[in-house]
Amino acid sequence: MSIVAFPSQPDPATASMTVTAAVERFLDSLAAATTRSGYADTLTRLTAATGPHHPVAALQPEHYAAVMDHWNAAAAATWNRHLSALTSFTVWAQRQELLATNPARRLERRKTAHRGDRSIPRTRLETLFTDPVHALREKVLWRLLYDTAARAEEILTLNVEDLDLEFRRARVVSKGGAIEYVHWATPTARILPRLLTGRTRGPVFLADRRAPTSGRRAPAAADICPVTGRGRLSYPRAEYLFKTASAKLDPHRQGWTLHQLRRSALQHLAQAGRTAPELQAKSRHQHLASLGRYVRLGEETSARITAEADPAQRRRAR
Repeated sequence: MSIVAFPSQPDPATASMTVTAAVERFLDSLAAATTRSGYADTLTRLTAATGPHHPVAALQPEHYAAVMDHWNAAAAATWNRHLSALTSFTVWAQRQELLATNPARRLERRKTAHRGDRSIPRTRLETLFTDPVHALREKVLWRLLYDTAARAEEILTLNVEDLDLEFRRARVVSKGGAIEYVHWATPTARILPRLLTGRTRGPVFLADRRAPTSGRRAPAAADICPVTGRGRLSYPRAEYLFKTASAKLDPHRQGWTLHQLRRSALQHLAQAGRTAPELQAKSRHQHLASLGRYVRLGEETSARITAEADPAQRRRAR
């Protein structure tokens, strides 16, 4: 005799949950502060598109399309990043049995244009680092990212307690949760203490304003400076400031990304003759194959080789 299973009744508490409440729960479930902040930028637009009382179970593709319309003219990488936030929220909501469908099903990731050389020339970086118009916080962040060749998320989530100023190193949580150390050079060592004046705990890089103490935008206690009350600087804000500051030096006037500082550091070390194992130790890649795309010699090397082989040059290298 066959047995027919009756469908289970939905939980009334989850069936009536609003998009706003679901977004708050989802963001609270994220351990990484930078991921939480980046996703919040996208999901805030979702709650605005649906309204504060819209049930999460009634989310439709039209709601997601309205959110993504904001980035319709943006670069493919930007579009993909915000779509990933919506997709992650959708997967979480389905696992919590809040959503039975996939509102993101009509949206597709965009193919990013391949750029052979994405490193930034040293001379332009030095101009950017030494420009007095930029704030101390930005100068320290950019120098530290370049000196350490670390991922932006690793540096932005640093606390003052993670720094070892004597040995010029910092303890970071890398991909996969491993505890590793990154090291910086003299340019960073000269300005980093100025940024930390009067602070012995809390985030190294702080936002411009005091963090809200309540509401859905209130950060975790660990992301608030106990001295100033300011929250941790978010990845989207740091990225925006860097792209804006570097736009005038970028020949394409688009500005550079924080990730290009990591790529540039590794590529410049490769150009200086560092071996693959040395570069792997600096980048902390698990596999050499992953390192290859970072150290592909590009425009700067091409220009140097062309100049050295120029038949019209008067002084030859000995």
